[in-house]
Amino acid sequence: MRIDIITVLPEILESPLGHSIVKRAQSKGLVQIYTHNLRDYTTDKHRTVDDYAFGPDAGMVMKIEPIFRAIDKLKAEREYDDIIYTSPDGQRLTQPVANELSIKNNIIILCGHYKGVDHRVREYLITREISVGDYVLSGGELAAAIITDSLVRLIPGVLSDETSALTDSFQDNLLAPPIYTRPADFNGWKVPEVLTSGHFKKIEEWQLAQALERTKRLRPELFEGMDENQQ
Repeated sequence: MRIDIITVLPEILESPLGHSIVKRAQSKGLVQIYTHNLRDYTTDKHRTVDDYAFGPDAGMVMKIEPIFRAIDKLKAEREYDDIIYTSPDGQRLTQPVANELSIKNNIIILCGHYKGVDHRVREYLITREISVGDYVLSGGELAAAIITDSLVRLIPGVLSDETSALTDSFQDNLLAPPIYTRPADFNGWKVPEVLTSGHFKKIEEWQLAQALERTKRLRPELFEGMDENQQ
């Protein structure tokens, strides 16, 4: 997989993309991640990529010309499955969305900034808009890092134990059950006996019951649309 990220602040992405699981995925050759400074695609001698909005609204708007040049150059080199714009009013990033993105071959992520992008970018250049939550960030770089991390860890071979991702919260529309490790007794706080019993069927039944209980208590909205038999 290849991920190209277009941004006005590539330095913000250096840390989240250069460590831990995402770094290991790149070292293994399982994903290629490139950041592109949008200022390299402007003809303005001051490397300006924004301008005042038409109308009375305050705030600067990212110009269409450098964005078009950046995307056009990348598209001339290869085909892309999706060109994503990070936006608070986009589709909510969920585990199923991350699962879907993880099987793509090539994607572009355009990081919003300032007041946003000229709307023609969204009308003519973007294929998908994704939000990481109902709040506004100073720029789309952190959102792009979250999107990247969420899908890279799902690529086969990235995690040392590939089954680990399958038991993450939200994979089956449920929160994950509680997890424990040694020691089994610390300060009198004990691990549930079923987990140390070695009886795998009972452990699976306990985990499902816990996942259902935690989801119903903490995130009841996740039960919407679930198969009635699961409840």
